[in-house]
Amino acid sequence: MKVVLLAGGLGTRISEESHLKPKPMIEIGEYPILVHIMKGYAKQGYKDFVICAGYKQQVIKEYFAHYYLYTNDVTFNLASNNNEREIHERGTDDWIVTVVDTGLHTQTGGRIKKIQEYIGNEPFMLTYGDAVGDVNMEELLECHKKSGKLVTMSVYNFGQSKGVIDFNPDGSVKAFREKSDLDGDLINIGFMVCEPEVFKYINDDMEPFESGALKRLVDEGQVNAYVHKGFWQCMDTLREKEKLEKLWYSENCPWKIWKD
Repeated sequence: MKVVLLAGGLGTRISEESHLKPKPMIEIGEYPILVHIMKGYAKQGYKDFVICAGYKQQVIKEYFAHYYLYTNDVTFNLASNNNEREIHERGTDDWIVTVVDTGLHTQTGGRIKKIQEYIGNEPFMLTYGDAVGDVNMEELLECHKKSGKLVTMSVYNFGQSKGVIDFNPDGSVKAFREKSDLDGDLINIGFMVCEPEVFKYINDDMEPFESGALKRLVDEGQVNAYVHKGFWQCMDTLREKEKLEKLWYSENCPWKIWKD
């Protein structure tokens, strides 16, 4: 099953770095956040990636064109007329990576539609290229298969940090209880499974997937939710990037399920 990564937006809320590169290529430690996401999928057996690029798409292509140089030691023989080099492999990522230029101003729905030829008539994974999490793909896929629906999205609950009060319209308290996993707002965090029929619900390039095709699918009862109870964090701002870097260099980085 292929993994589609949305990586074409402008990233204006983290413009301190995104004016130089696409937001998914902003580094957390030694890797772009896009690679963190891919390593998480690959560890769980999903190694065939289709990247929906757009803004500064050449940066993504150049990165993977030189991936072995970036991730291994290398000796350059400058005395050689042939510019010889030797890569000292510390380890290899046996991935297939397809980078597709889906347009500068294309919306998320249009980006997904433009990679249809690389997916064919098969189910696929789909997520955003600017957030990490320790989502269990086996559980997600099993949840999707049991639902029989066209889309399963992972939802995440920021929850409450205190006890919860239930009260009547007149203000009298009915009950006080400790918080549960279902208190608070559930949000779409990506990490979706989609059936190929989803492509038929996308109208045009300028339609966001979330308010277009996904909304129509919801109206038809074709969207299932998988509640993720582990770790998830997006990187919309510089402050969130710094939070992720602090976790990355800690002894227990929650989304790092692989070994370097």
